[in-house]
Amino acid sequence: MPASSAYAKVDGLEMYYETHGPDDGRPLVLLHGGALTVDLSFAAVLPALADGRRVVAPELQGHGHTADTERAMTVANLAADVVDLLDELGIEQADFLGFSLGGMTALEVAVRHPERVGRLVLAATPYRQEGYHDDVRTPDFASPRLPGQADFQKMADAYAAVAPHPEHFQDFLAKVTGAAHAPLPWTADDLRALDAPTLVVVGDTDFVRVEHAAEMQRLIPRARLAVLPDTTHARLMGRASVLVPLLTEFLG
Repeated sequence: MPASSAYAKVDGLEMYYETHGPDDGRPLVLLHGGALTVDLSFAAVLPALADGRRVVAPELQGHGHTADTERAMTVANLAADVVDLLDELGIEQADFLGFSLGGMTALEVAVRHPERVGRLVLAATPYRQEGYHDDVRTPDFASPRLPGQADFQKMADAYAAVAPHPEHFQDFLAKVTGAAHAPLPWTADDLRALDAPTLVVVGDTDFVRVEHAAEMQRLIPRARLAVLPDTTHARLMGRASVLVPLLTEFLG
């Protein structure tokens, strides 16, 4: 359960967000994966991350408690919403941990608004569409990299439990898939220009190629790379025994 939750009016959205932990130090913003919620993405690691620091965890356009709108779901729009939320909360700078679509959103914030980002964790986050494995980009749902039926059922159940319009799940899923597979707006020079200390995290059986994650680590000047063994995309953020020490050491 969140320590507290509220809604903020952000660019036509009633954006749901949770806050956890004490109100000390530079906050940590958690940005969940596509078709997920705060709880589905971060339940395994959030208690440890909020031990001693303020955590702000919004649910992005159309996700979880935040109703969708007619507006296009793009990484640029999602990132603008997050920056607007920080403005609403009076947060000038935060650390960011983004997973998958949330990682793309965090990367967009870091590229367009570098002054807002202290430290940056990009989990299962490509900067080019070519960073994905081919069987993920054109899936036949046979790939072991893809979520299984149980994973999709968790997404559907979470949506049904909290979404303002639970009957829209299939339309929502199609919109999220379109957002995740759209052309990405960054270049290698954008990554070279990043100043924030960055931790790139990927599973060894993830959507994102390990080689692509290593390329990102080489391009970003102050970056580290962590490859979690025996870890698919869906399992990545649940690997608390491995992730928590990595994250707490990196975030400080």
